[in-house]
Formats: sequence, structure tokens, C-alpha cells
Amino acid sequence: MYARNVSLHLKANSGAAFTQTLEKDILPLLRKQNGFKDEISFVANDRSEAVAISLWEAKENAETYSRDVYPQVLKTLEKCVDGTPKVESYEVSNSTFHKIASSN
Repeated sequence: MYARNVSLHLKANSGAAFTQTLEKDILPLLRKQNGFKDEISFVANDRSEAVAISLWEAKENAETYSRDVYPQVLKTLEKCVDGTPKVESYEVSNSTFHKIASSN
């Protein structure tokens, strides 16, 4: 399993808009992507920062999404995100929810 970790700086007073946009516009797009497994998002208590972690069956699935769909997601988020989100990618080593154990 593979993960994309996206860190975002939210515009002032846009925490609720971010959550609503994710639910109404972005999650439906993600659910249509090959290999998409899950999305977990976090918003800081002061509503200034957010993190969105998407889980993918394989690295190739995440890369296809990143290349073909993520630019559209960025446009959708322009109304509530300040600046360019930081994207990092990881191989998932453990997940109790997805029953993944370290191979080490």
C-alpha cells in the first residue's frame, strides 16, 4: 500500500469550507480512481493548517492520480488553500485498520 501526505495552509476562516469541499467535490473524484483505498484528513484546532492522507493500492495508482487528477483538485481547493500544498509520498509499513504489518 502507498500513501500521499498533503500538507495545506488554509486561508483565514476557511476550515469549514475545506472540509465541505473535500466531502462534496474531492472525495467523489478520489473514489473513481483506480487503486484508491482511503482518505483521512485533519484540520488544526486553529483552522490554519490541514493534512490530507490518501491511501492507494500501489505506487502507480497514486502517481496516475497525481498526474491526471490532482491538478483539478488543486483548482477546486484554491478558494480555501493559501499557497501550494506540500506533497510527500510513502510506502505504508503498518496499518491496524487495513491490517498491514511491517515486512521487516
